[in-house]
Amino acid sequence: MSDDRPPIFGRAEEFLTLFKRGAEFSKELIAENERLRRRILDLEQHQQFAAQDPEQWDKLREELIQRISSLEAERQSFLERMHVLEEENHQFAARYVEIEEENNNLANLYVASFQLHSTLDLSEVVKIILEIVINLVGAEVFAVYVMDERTNRLEAVASEGAEPSSFPSYSLGSGIVGRAVASGEIHCEDGGRRDDASRPVVCVPLKVQDRPVGAIAIHRLLQQKERFTPLDHELFTLLGGHAATAIFSARLYSESERKRNTIQGFIDLLTK
Repeated sequence: MSDDRPPIFGRAEEFLTLFKRGAEFSKELIAENERLRRRILDLEQHQQFAAQDPEQWDKLREELIQRISSLEAERQSFLERMHVLEEENHQFAARYVEIEEENNNLANLYVASFQLHSTLDLSEVVKIILEIVINLVGAEVFAVYVMDERTNRLEAVASEGAEPSSFPSYSLGSGIVGRAVASGEIHCEDGGRRDDASRPVVCVPLKVQDRPVGAIAIHRLLQQKERFTPLDHELFTLLGGHAATAIFSARLYSESERKRNTIQGFIDLLTK
């Protein structure tokens, strides 16, 4: 729709708009002027206060400086405490990983022990012992010895890293392996990657009560394993007991089966 109003009405609206803008601008100037006036009064009061009582002003300034220094010291103390807490968190995290690894190893040992006692086949028992020593101890070259009751000598029946025939046999009480089995004490030389077949770094005697059963002789560790941990020593003790019992039980079962078969064959001959 066209605008039929005279031109004077359009100019009047423009004038009113400009007037409103000018009024708003004037209010803003008055408000800004009032703010500046109050700021000037505050500064004048501070100057008067300083001029009237300079000692009090110096005291207030000294208190402010001390407060700032105190806050800075608290900030520094807080930063140091944060650093200590970060170090403790790193230690806790490392300890958690270590405990988690120990728990996993103990769980693996439990499973391995269960496997050791789950069979009465001597070859299976020896195979399980090899897997335990490789996976839990981290051995690269080692041998499992069994006592030959006919010759009273320790013979290597299974090994890893070399053929069993390359490992020497021992009489009870001779050599590191023979002395360890005779005494029942674990021989351990921490660290070292030695290839000397006559001198193992670890010898775990296998005995059931006072009866010698055999031994586990470790000659070299895996590349990533530089030394034994306290958990390894616990593994040696537990492994010695479980492996000895498993071998002893398997040998008794094998002998009893042979005797039973012999007796059964004799009975069959008599009853024919």
